[in-house]
Amino acid sequence: MDYNPVVTEQLILVITLSLFDCPGCGAPTPPNAANMCVNCIRNEVDITEGIPKQVTLHFCRNCERYLQPPQIWVKAELESRELLALCLKKLKGLGKVRLVDAGFIWTEPHSRRVRVKLTIQKEVFANTILQQIFEVEYVVSYQQCDECTRLAAQNTWKAIVQVRQKVEHKRTFLYLEQLILKHNAFKDTTNIKEVRDGIDFYYGQRGHAVKMLEFLGAVVPIKYKTSEQLISTDIHSGSSNYKFTYSVEISPVCKDDLVCLPRKLAQSLGNISQLVLVSRVGNSIHVLDPNTLKTAEISSSVYWRAPFYSLAASKNMVEYYVLDVEHLGPVKGKNVLADVHVARISDFGRNDTAFIARSHLGALLNPGDTVMGYDLTRSNFNDDNFSLLNQNGLADAVLVRKSYPNRRKKSKPRHWKLQQLGKEEEEMLPRKQDQARIENDLELFMRDIEEDPEMRQTINIFKNEFIQQNKDISMETGDSEIEEEEEEEEDFPEVSLEELLDEMQLQDGGPDEQFEDDMMM
Repeated sequence: MDYNPVVTEQLILVITLSLFDCPGCGAPTPPNAANMCVNCIRNEVDITEGIPKQVTLHFCRNCERYLQPPQIWVKAELESRELLALCLKKLKGLGKVRLVDAGFIWTEPHSRRVRVKLTIQKEVFANTILQQIFEVEYVVSYQQCDECTRLAAQNTWKAIVQVRQKVEHKRTFLYLEQLILKHNAFKDTTNIKEVRDGIDFYYGQRGHAVKMLEFLGAVVPIKYKTSEQLISTDIHSGSSNYKFTYSVEISPVCKDDLVCLPRKLAQSLGNISQLVLVSRVGNSIHVLDPNTLKTAEISSSVYWRAPFYSLAASKNMVEYYVLDVEHLGPVKGKNVLADVHVARISDFGRNDTAFIARSHLGALLNPGDTVMGYDLTRSNFNDDNFSLLNQNGLADAVLVRKSYPNRRKKSKPRHWKLQQLGKEEEEMLPRKQDQARIENDLELFMRDIEEDPEMRQTINIFKNEFIQQNKDISMETGDSEIEEEEEEEEDFPEVSLEELLDEMQLQDGGPDEQFEDDMMM
């Protein structure tokens, strides 16, 4: 196309003639309904009028939540969508304009200031829309929420869950504690108190206590009772204030216990033998017949409909020496049926009494091993179901699990550890006998973890950095003590490093105590 200067000059002249001088500042301005330039319109009209430029945000330092009026506390991270929505709701007058854009301006996290840049539009004259960008500063003010206020006041709770188990050991509570830690089921508690025969969980809301009941019912067989106490009544509004108590009882049957099932229950479980071992306890009870390898599962509702109790527990076990093992052929999972010739270790040097026990431990036992079991020849059980059995058809011994005496004698520290809930202990310190029993229960629980891979999958196990550091230092300096060489069991169960997690600190309820290694041994 050829350049035509005449046409270009005409076009510039038309554009120039279409502009007019702004009456306010005299600047050339395109025609508009306001007959003013943009700068003069902004000087004449402030569309941000009525919108505060500084607002206060209330923040609870204990639970790290922000107050959303009137009485709702919400969790929000810095520069998150939730915090931006909360900031916009705090602005008055924002409904009279059109919000185009909103975003955070970076500030130091410790400055207690949150800055938000807003872009708004508003029609100021006929067919004239003005857009403006401005900043709003939010000052973070500390204020305790109602729940944290009740938590700071002692003995203030709405609901309590009292967990009890009628047994002489605390291994069930040690395992339950690890499940609570793994699933973070303690997050809503205001206080956790350890009592002589159980644990009490305190809550600020009834709904949180109901959630704990549902969690307990999913991991252990329980039954519970509910009671309520009237605290106050408002005669004007008709509202009342109650405290709720949930009394929870855990089944007294534990792993490795010897139980005698009622005849009708045994027949309903596929005609299994009445004298069985408890192989696992979850939300249901799993039993095993060591004579036939039959297994059965007893649900919580079925158990509490016809409850039965343990004939013997782990403290009643006797240590046997394995003389010979004869495999019979049947195999079911990790269980292998075998006839095991055993003799009581306490009888060595006194008599030559030996027993033949049919057991499910054929895959683990070899001649020369030691095994723990129940001695029925020297036991006297006070149980109605057991008294109805044919005593002539009972075995002399019921073998439960293999033991490792050579390795247990050594005070070798474990390279792993567990975390513990921050519980409030009783005012009266336990007696020396009780303290020794607690340490023994803890050691037995640690052995259960080492010997049961399925149990390790349900809990969190952490690395013991202190033991690892001492091991590294001793290897660098070469100062390792020469221990007496003893024959160790080759199949001794140990926790592999792949199963261990890095240590972490729990933030709920202050720093949590940990199981120390000197308590384990």
